[in-house]
Amino acid sequence: MIYGANGYTGDLVARLAVSRGARPLLAGRNADAVRALADELGLDHVTFDLRDPAATRRHLADVDVVAHCAGPFVATVGPMVDACLETGTHYLDVTGEHPVFEAVLARAADARAAGVVLLTGAGFDVVPTDCLANLLHAALPDATALELAFVAPGGLSRGTATTGLSMNAQGGWRRIAGKLVSTPMGTPARDVPFPTKVRRVGAVPWGDLVTAHHSTGIGDIVVYTRVPAPSLLSRLIRFAPVRALAARAIRRRPPGPSAATRAATTCEVWGEVRNAAGEVRTATLTGPNAYDLTADALHRAVEHLLAGTGGRAGGAVEAGAHTPATAFGPDFLAKLDRVVVKAGAPS
Repeated sequence: MIYGANGYTGDLVARLAVSRGARPLLAGRNADAVRALADELGLDHVTFDLRDPAATRRHLADVDVVAHCAGPFVATVGPMVDACLETGTHYLDVTGEHPVFEAVLARAADARAAGVVLLTGAGFDVVPTDCLANLLHAALPDATALELAFVAPGGLSRGTATTGLSMNAQGGWRRIAGKLVSTPMGTPARDVPFPTKVRRVGAVPWGDLVTAHHSTGIGDIVVYTRVPAPSLLSRLIRFAPVRALAARAIRRRPPGPSAATRAATTCEVWGEVRNAAGEVRTATLTGPNAYDLTADALHRAVEHLLAGTGGRAGGAVEAGAHTPATAFGPDFLAKLDRVVVKAGAPS
């Protein structure tokens, strides 16, 4: 099942799945939009609201895996995960929200008891960064510090942009000695040697502050990307009325990057680990547009989970709560379309 199939990312995942011969069940709470997409793609569909626990359990009862694409995930993750645990349904999402990563990973014991895989961050947040972090950790197992940076041009979907409003209002974060520490957005900043060129980037509250810490155990983590220069709007966005106006403007925008824009843009990721002795390992990754990478990664993750006997064994993934790297290993990157990883020279 793809829940939230009528959203920008859900639509991409549904179309990609059909192009690869899959027949997902489309779902969401917007009956007209879900029905229209299902009719276009020739798929079955159901509609239900996650605020109705009984309906949610009823519709998941015969579902092996649900790809949860309906945000804001901070509001939808709880009821969806609860229903998956009760019905024995494997769960994947494409969130980028810190509280969601923490909430899903905190259900590890419940997932093991239910024989269920809970996989959070199965899209661009955080497949490339989590897997690259774990490749670097394998190259330097005693690493104590991790830095990651990414650029993903091409624009944002309405859902991503709306979620970004609340995240930006909270300011920046980094992990120091295992603890999340609040910092000004964009601080610290540094120059990063991406594959195409060196770029100036600043620290942001990216999901790997939670997921890479969980998957590698590294205590000091900073994640960077391009950050707009401080402005009056960036200072005002912390006020709820201003965010409401900004959200209204976002809703008037197109759903997300066009197919032409996605085809013309790529993503880049850089990573570095360092140990107490000062040894360093670096690596870079290039890939397609972030939304195309998300759809590809999510579809392949679902197929992996369905590979188990009867679809419910989770393939080789142990029941529990996972990041992409703990579920599939860092070599999952090698299975993704147009993703290329290059290791730097040891130093």
